[in-house]
Order: sequence, then C-alpha cells, then structure tokens
Amino acid sequence: MAHGGNVIDELMTDHREVEEMFGRIEAMTTTGGQLRDLLDEVTIELVRHSVAEEQYLYPAVREHIEGGDRLADKEIADHGRVEKILKQLEKMDIADAQMIPLLQQLMEEVTDHVQDEENNLFPLLRSACTPEQLDDLGDKIRRAKAMAPTRPHPAAPSTPAASKLLAPGAGLVDRARDFVTGRGKS
Repeated sequence: MAHGGNVIDELMTDHREVEEMFGRIEAMTTTGGQLRDLLDEVTIELVRHSVAEEQYLYPAVREHIEGGDRLADKEIADHGRVEKILKQLEKMDIADAQMIPLLQQLMEEVTDHVQDEENNLFPLLRSACTPEQLDDLGDKIRRAKAMAPTRPHPAAPSTPAASKLLAPGAGLVDRARDFVTGRGKS
C-alpha cells in the first residue's frame, strides 16, 4: 500500500495495512512461528503508528478541533489499552491458552479505535485544518514513524514533548534488538 499524502491518507493507509494483517491472522489454521512473526509485524506497525499519532495528530486535534482535548484524551486512552495488550502478547508463549483470546481482544480494540478515528476524528480534522496543514502533518507523521519504537513501552510517557524526546532513543534500541534477533523481517 502506498504511503504519502496528507495525515488522514497516511493514517488510513496504516489502518488498511493492520486490517490486512488481522485478516491473515484470522485465516491461520495453526499457531506457531508464523503467528509469532505476524504478531511481531502487527506490533511494530501499531507501536510506530501510535507514537506518531501521539506526537503530532493529537496535539493538532487539541489545537484545531473544538472539544479536541476530550477527543485526544480518549484516543490516547485507547492507545494505552492496546499497548498493554501488545506487551502481554509479546511476553506470552504462542501456545499459551490465553494467546488467542488476548489476540481477539487486541483486534477488537484496534478495530473500534480505527472506526472511531475514521468516522469521527478524521472528518472533524479535515474540516478544521487547511490542506497545507494536513499535508504538513502527514510529513511529520511519516518522519515520526521512521524514528519510533517498534516494541510496546506501556510505561513510557504519552505526552507529545516526552514522546518526541524519548521515542527516538527507544526506537533506536528497539530497531537494534530487531536487527540482532531478525524480528519483523519475515
């Protein structure tokens, strides 16, 4: 899927990619290494996406949309729940009886979050911002995703300033670990 364009196009491309990965998970007939590899891919994408949204999207929502603080706080809370599930899944053995129910919970949380953003937040943002602002946010989101961590860090601060300061270092460490272990390369 092609990335680029304004912030809404960029994030919706991410959403479609995650939905496609969820479809591949649901189509699996066995668990094992393939499931772990696909779960790693999902985790990498969701963490990068969430960090970028917390750094740039939600501050824009707070600034440009009436009632934006409430909307941004709700979306950040959604991210917190997803990140905790991702951390649990990361630590869990693939054969654990709780793996599939927890994975189902993850897919439901993410699907609800995506629908909320696409049906509520994105239309509000599109009407509140100029095309140039949306394009600029898209560029910032892409840069943030390139530097973002690839593993869940649920205890990390989610404020934009702290994330912009800490995420590149955590991202560097995560990407080094991924390189050494081969994680996310399947």
